[in-house]
Amino acid sequence: MASDVIILIPARLAASRLPGKPLADIAGAPMIAHVVARAQAAGIGEVVVATDSEPVAVAAEKAGGRAVMTAVDHPSGSDRIFEALTQLDPERRIGTVVNVQGDLPTLDPADLRAALSPLADPAVDIATIAAEIRAPSERTNPNVVKVVGSPVDARRLRALYFTRASAPHGEGPLYHHIGLYAYRRAALERFVKLPPSTLEKREKLEQLRALEAGMRIDVALVSSVPLGVDTPEDLEKARAMLARGAS
Repeated sequence: MASDVIILIPARLAASRLPGKPLADIAGAPMIAHVVARAQAAGIGEVVVATDSEPVAVAAEKAGGRAVMTAVDHPSGSDRIFEALTQLDPERRIGTVVNVQGDLPTLDPADLRAALSPLADPAVDIATIAAEIRAPSERTNPNVVKVVGSPVDARRLRALYFTRASAPHGEGPLYHHIGLYAYRRAALERFVKLPPSTLEKREKLEQLRALEAGMRIDVALVSSVPLGVDTPEDLEKARAMLARGAS
């Protein structure tokens, strides 16, 4: 476990489509406990939940993680984790910050580890992950975010664009972007100070802000896509998956 890497999990209680979802029961434990366990299993750094809710903080700590209280009015998870980082590390000892969404209870720890690999290249500011789209319906689904990238090697892309459209056109694979990010500390500090960008507002994809500002995002290719729990239907899927020991 690296001493200069921290995993921060932003988790707010007032989600619009599924209120209270960090505390939703899945296989006998709150969802945030499953995410903490998956993040800890990656073995890459301390796991801390950044939340605006005391019950979520208590659940995270009961699960063996750490929690830090943050403001209730952050516009995004990135802003929430930046506040948490400044509270936790005023001495600036942490150099890499991994942002894991608090609604990914089936995340593969190996995929979380893979997200760090592009940062071995000093030219990369932010790293993330994606998996090849296999289901034909996902190619045209606007809720499945695609990354368009130029291959760096067999398991890594340099991101050129992120979109809800089916892209790129023509023969070849499409890649499903998974919203998990590893930031160099300086990149996160720069990112949260930038205003929302034109394409970010049009696509409703925060990562486009970084690309429009000239920051480099590289993508590690992985084999699976974790279930993101946004609706009651997603929650039932997660319960079924984890009840049978699936990931």
